[in-house]
Amino acid sequence: MELMPVRTLSQKISQSSRNDIWLLSRLDYLWSNYFPDVKQVNKVFIRFGRYSKLRLGSIRMDRASRSSYITISGMFKDERVPVEIIDHTIAHELCHYTHGFSSPNLRLHKYPHHGGVIRKELENRGLYNLVKAYALWKKHYRKVLTRTYQ
Repeated sequence: MELMPVRTLSQKISQSSRNDIWLLSRLDYLWSNYFPDVKQVNKVFIRFGRYSKLRLGSIRMDRASRSSYITISGMFKDERVPVEIIDHTIAHELCHYTHGFSSPNLRLHKYPHHGGVIRKELENRGLYNLVKAYALWKKHYRKVLTRTYQ
């Protein structure tokens, strides 16, 4: 993915069909097809956040409302980013939810990424194709970032 001037990029993003409703449909698809055993024990919201090149997704739980909030980088509104990469990011955050991080579920591990638990979880749930697509994309994306920050 080539980086472009902010003005051109913001124009392209505003014309994109990728919005919060589309993101919710991706979450629903992944949850119902690959995480059907995971009960939604609290309200879970998903939305695009600000444009970020490094933090692609995050999940947090609001202590007051006990709701979980998944935020996906606004960079992913760009339709040149493959859907598999967005799905991988959402599934990654769902793994955290499943493991009890930023959710009321029982915490299964001391650390959220310890020992490759996310990759193992994704592979066990039949999402190896997303793991592989993300690994290939990340290799290319690192080159783009390296050129940008030199």
